[in-house]
Amino acid sequence: MTRTRTRIVGVKTFGIPVSDQSRSLAFYVDKLGLELRVDTMFGQERWIEVAPPGSITTVALVRGPDQVRVGIDTQVRLATDNAEATHAELLALGVDVDEVIRRYPVSMFTVRDPDRNRILIVEEPADR
Repeated sequence: MTRTRTRIVGVKTFGIPVSDQSRSLAFYVDKLGLELRVDTMFGQERWIEVAPPGSITTVALVRGPDQVRVGIDTQVRLATDNAEATHAELLALGVDVDEVIRRYPVSMFTVRDPDRNRILIVEEPADR
């Protein structure tokens, strides 16, 4: 297998489709604890990015054309240092989370945002 090198050095931003950017911004900041990084107009469209504190990678809350589906399995995994505590905190805040934490090689559970987009919260092992 031949390996091709490029100048790609990391993941900057990934988008999650939302129907109401203001409602989604409140959820991701007030409930999940992400920081607001960007909230500006980009041409005629509002561009919003949020991120976990200290993270380089951001989440864009994308209000796309009407044909953009919301309520998807985003395949996004956010890391936590304690799945039990995070699960309990989110439940107390009224967040739509799985009732039970799944125990695979690591603990994880799913969160659903106001558009029912699914995001996995995964416990990051302490030795990483």
